[in-house]
Amino acid sequence: MRHWRLILLVIGLVGLAYLVHRFLPTQHNPLRPPDLTEPLGLATYGKLTALKYNDEMCRQKLVDAGVEFEIVAADGAEARCPLEETLHLKRSLTPYNAAPLRMTCHQMAALHIWERQVLRPQAEKIFDSPLRQIQTYGSFSCRNIAGTGTRSQHSYANAIDISGFILEDGTEIRVKDHWRERSKKGKFLGRVHKKACRLFSVTLGPDFDAAHADHFHLDMGSTETCR
Repeated sequence: MRHWRLILLVIGLVGLAYLVHRFLPTQHNPLRPPDLTEPLGLATYGKLTALKYNDEMCRQKLVDAGVEFEIVAADGAEARCPLEETLHLKRSLTPYNAAPLRMTCHQMAALHIWERQVLRPQAEKIFDSPLRQIQTYGSFSCRNIAGTGTRSQHSYANAIDISGFILEDGTEIRVKDHWRERSKKGKFLGRVHKKACRLFSVTLGPDFDAAHADHFHLDMGSTETCR
């Protein structure tokens, strides 16, 4: 009797997995492979997390999404902040003001989804203008978290600081000046920050502390925070 119950349970689970795989939209389906061009969904963060452990797949997904990058070999063991193999971002959908940006593959993947599925659509929706440039203070930086003895995710090329945006019509949106402002600019910053929390492990902004008063810190580290 127990064997029949077990068999029926297995059949039920297999059937459920088939239905999920067959009919659930890909962005909500954790059984579907990652696709950096699909809309945000319930499974997006899980898929990005999976890319941490499969660099070959991650790089292929970036290529499929049209991202151009250069592979940077691992640094020597004697470097102050030694890195495993990382990537230099050469070209995405929107130019960045700083180059080159050195990141881990899964960090670059999360950044691309944020750009493609959040920044660009929100710029069009709120301002009716395309996004011209993303302004950043950079990604890789061999340093500790301010005021601590702990290495920042920047020291692992696993973070980026975003300070603002420029639209095609010349509009400038700056985290320092427009965060929490009752305006279209404040609305834009609030929305893109909130949606970043669905993609990155850590999303920090001006509400976190004074050190982040002029930028968003986005990283794919091992902890999870949205502030």
